[in-house]
Amino acid sequence: MSVTTAAGFEAAGIACGIKPDGVPDLALVATGDHAPVAAAGVFTTNLATAAPVQISREHLEDGQAAAVILSSGNANAATGEPGRRDARRMCGLTAHELGCAPEDVLVCSTGLIGVPLPMDPIEAGIPKLVGSLGAEPAAGEAAADAILTTDTVRKVSRADLSAGGRAAVVSGMAKGAAMLSPAMATMLAVLTTDAAVTPAALERALGSAVVDTFNALVVDGCTSTNDTVVVLAGGAAGNEPITASGPDFTALEASMTQVCADLAGQMAADAEGATKRARVVVRGARSVDDARRAARGVATSQLVQCSLNGGDPYWGRVLSELGASGAVFDPERTAIAYDDITVCHDGIAAVHDAAALERVMGRSEIQITCDLHEGTGEATVVFTDLSHAYIDENRTTS
Repeated sequence: MSVTTAAGFEAAGIACGIKPDGVPDLALVATGDHAPVAAAGVFTTNLATAAPVQISREHLEDGQAAAVILSSGNANAATGEPGRRDARRMCGLTAHELGCAPEDVLVCSTGLIGVPLPMDPIEAGIPKLVGSLGAEPAAGEAAADAILTTDTVRKVSRADLSAGGRAAVVSGMAKGAAMLSPAMATMLAVLTTDAAVTPAALERALGSAVVDTFNALVVDGCTSTNDTVVVLAGGAAGNEPITASGPDFTALEASMTQVCADLAGQMAADAEGATKRARVVVRGARSVDDARRAARGVATSQLVQCSLNGGDPYWGRVLSELGASGAVFDPERTAIAYDDITVCHDGIAAVHDAAALERVMGRSEIQITCDLHEGTGEATVVFTDLSHAYIDENRTTS
């Protein structure tokens, strides 16, 4: 399983020398014939937008792309006009090797902020990278390895899709272990599908797929400068192009959401310093927006995250964050449970089995359910605990 699982795509990953330790740091995903296909992207909401994000946005204005080049070890963020020139240079060099237009190449970078991109190893590496392209699973795995920073494992996924009665696939790869917060994308991800899809339908499906997946993931409440999710639809499945109003759009949307959700879960499992992966489910809100607001309030709370790390079921912190979230509800109607053990009912402590709760808090995966008893709105956010190891990783430049 890799980003090349979808037919009609190839990939590669090499070590070009951006990182001093000689590990893979340059990746490429391209169409098999290097011709542009329907493409879409979603990007960080951070105003301090990295150069590669700016250039990829420009190149996606026509709704098509032939390739995505990704570098790891340097974010090319807060680098001004020289950074934009370097991002364009990466696209131009890649396009030259592939035989396509520079505007049909998207670019992503991840790593240190405020440091000029080391172009010499990249310029020398791109011809080698293109020469390594392949459609076999190992080529996709190499690309997934080359985009990692503080990640400890590659992150890949796939989902099946029926398009016009023809079998198709959505596949993808991602990186992300910190600077994860629900504000769009919060990491790098490349999705591919061999279904034929119109650019408008692809953009709509991707926008929907990230809402309750990448946008519902919290590690540290920080939104990166480089967050990008892009998708390429090659059409090798041979179906009539899926449109936003067509009969197969819902299936496309569901498969893309499945891949995004899987990748988001893998990122949470590999989060920096995390010992617990948690899920906060808010139900009974006045609206879905209120439910999302309340769930994010709990998930981004350092106090709640620290409680999880300590195995302490301090539900008072959860109730407090619900109240501060901006969601409209009556705290004295609220219920809170850790897994299936209710610890708060009508806004006050509930009698419960302390020994059973202790066992729940010792698990590596925990669900916190908050019922506001105000309506039918429901939302879920995946998050992690906050540990000493996370602080150790981030107390210096990394």
